[in-house]
Amino acid sequence: MSDLEAFRAETREWLEANCPPEMRQPVRDEQDIYWGGRNATFKNDAQKAWFEACRDKGYTVPEWPKEYGGAGLSPAEGKILRQEMSRMGARPPLSSFGIWMLGPALLHFGTEGQKKRFLNEIAAGEIRWCQGYSEPGSGSDLVSMQTFGEDKGDHWVVNGQKIWTSYADEADWIFCLVRTDKQNKYQGITFMLFDMAGEGVSTKPIKLISGNSPFCETFFDDVKVPKSYGEDIPGYVGEINRGWDVAKYLLGHEREMISGAGGGDRTAAIGAAMKRNAGELDAVLRAELAMFDVDALAYTAMGEKFLDEMKVGKGHPAQPNMMKYAGTELNKRRHELMMAAGGSRALEWESDETSGGKPARNWLRTKANSIEGGTSEVMLNVISKRILDLPGA
Repeated sequence: MSDLEAFRAETREWLEANCPPEMRQPVRDEQDIYWGGRNATFKNDAQKAWFEACRDKGYTVPEWPKEYGGAGLSPAEGKILRQEMSRMGARPPLSSFGIWMLGPALLHFGTEGQKKRFLNEIAAGEIRWCQGYSEPGSGSDLVSMQTFGEDKGDHWVVNGQKIWTSYADEADWIFCLVRTDKQNKYQGITFMLFDMAGEGVSTKPIKLISGNSPFCETFFDDVKVPKSYGEDIPGYVGEINRGWDVAKYLLGHEREMISGAGGGDRTAAIGAAMKRNAGELDAVLRAELAMFDVDALAYTAMGEKFLDEMKVGKGHPAQPNMMKYAGTELNKRRHELMMAAGGSRALEWESDETSGGKPARNWLRTKANSIEGGTSEVMLNVISKRILDLPGA
């Protein structure tokens, strides 16, 4: 037996022994997802047991080094772990913008002090982060941002506003783009880290068409941001005024995260369609489900290929744009199919039968997928220029 075969066998045995049956069910609502943080609570004992088992094993961030809370798995081992978790339908033990976005940026740009503090806190579910990028007048044109940090020697005083700050009202800390030089558009931005409980920070949820409020407006009024939190722990990532380098790197991971939010989930669309129609579907809907199934399989294969290439240094910098565009379009199709399969019942908004209109609310929520993290139009422009080498307009 090869080393990888032995690892697969050991992994399968560990998962069977440690993943409770309740954690092998599809996610039904927001409470089924554990985000961690200083105010976090567990939905039930099974969720707590699954998180703690993975945390102690390093499986909340399996490919991070052990000294930063991970398991130190190789890319091949990490792939096997993902496959085995998928095989048994295991839920992620911990969901976190710290894992998906800030963590990779700290691994690449952070100081050793930042890594030891913040990465271990992220891996252990002790801190919940939100992202401060977009502003009311700066979305896709992010470098036009106006939030400004005035240099006061050992700290900045930050004033401004961010928008579409996902779960800002529940986050502990924020990784935030702040202009620190008004004369230089690109080389005048600093990537800051600070506590959301600090004086002058406030949030206001934005109610969406779905009736839910995952997004917030975030306001900074004379917020004091330290330049240091201790020895070798700067209050910023990378260099002062060079935060755009960090921001671009992180955007790639954000787009991969958004693209993976259900885009390739075949079973949800097909299973929902069959359940709601007692196994009987009209020929047109069956054909559309089959087309979706093929595209979802291709999307999953593309994602594995890109991930393998990235980990050996052969990935194209525009590949996350491809994943983001394809994934968001697939996710919108998936929910369109689920609505079509549900018929008029899927349009219901408040009854217990539909868990408070979950199908319709989730369908409406997907309309934001092609806007958040970079619009589909921007993604297509990047793909046309960077991959297809087409001339600009």
